[in-house]
Amino acid sequence: MTAITEDLQLERGGRQRRRQVVNFAIFLGPAIVLTVLFFIIPVIIDVAVSFTDMGRSLQVTGFTTEQYEKIFAGDRRLVEVIGLTLIYVFATLAIFNVTFAVILALVTTATNRLTGNFFRGVWLLPRMSPSVLYILLWIWVINPSEFGLLNQVLMTVLGLETPIDPLNDMPVLLIVIANGFIGASMGMIIFTSAIRAIPEHLFHAARVDGAGGFAVVRHITLPALRWPISFVTIYQTLSLLVSFEYILLLTKGGPFYDTTVYALYIYRRAFQSGQYAYGAALAVFIIALGVIFALLGWRLFDMQKLLQRPRIEVQ
Repeated sequence: MTAITEDLQLERGGRQRRRQVVNFAIFLGPAIVLTVLFFIIPVIIDVAVSFTDMGRSLQVTGFTTEQYEKIFAGDRRLVEVIGLTLIYVFATLAIFNVTFAVILALVTTATNRLTGNFFRGVWLLPRMSPSVLYILLWIWVINPSEFGLLNQVLMTVLGLETPIDPLNDMPVLLIVIANGFIGASMGMIIFTSAIRAIPEHLFHAARVDGAGGFAVVRHITLPALRWPISFVTIYQTLSLLVSFEYILLLTKGGPFYDTTVYALYIYRRAFQSGQYAYGAALAVFIIALGVIFALLGWRLFDMQKLLQRPRIEVQ
């Protein structure tokens, strides 16, 4: 009898293991395949190309470490590009993608639901619109003539006599604002969802205890936004580090190299100058930076707590 019971248990265990394998293949298999095809393999190809002399002709005549030697010893502009990238990423992130997004979420959830939904819908329009259309609006705003929207406001309201030229006078501030305005919309939606998920009785209890608006935000709302803020910070840091679409359309990286961030510098070297191997070598470092920033963010915000098993077991 004991042998029969053991055989049944072994058979049941085998079925469970087979079921786990099948579930793994069905649910995680496609994700693993896509990750390998579109993330792992491109990284391997990029590293391989970085050790060649591939140029505009796409011909490879040999393997060399010349590209990395050029990065560490020969490219004098690279230090300025890295410094600009750090300023651009952290300024856009701190001012707009996190702080301003939190403010937008707080304001739109403090009003009635219809007004809040309308305001969020309007703010999302640039993100849902083509990038070219969004930049065309900015080009009209910063037009250096008296017909530009910004100059019209300054000359009418403040009495400014001479039009200003933000593209040449303050290009870094311009790309931070242009990217920040559209980047804040993502955080706004995530933070709004988190605020809506806070139990309503907590707000009622706080008001009964005499808490004002700022006290409610400080002691109830902001603690509930800890994990959403952590996620948005890590995600937007990586996104800003590798994106350059709006900068390319708005300033083309200029004047000269004044708004050329690291990702755009790779693009200009590889596709405009035809230095594909050198661009691949530069890309290796942006991959490494992305991994480092992700690990630092994971450690700094203690994201491991999000993966802890629940203390209450649900049967």
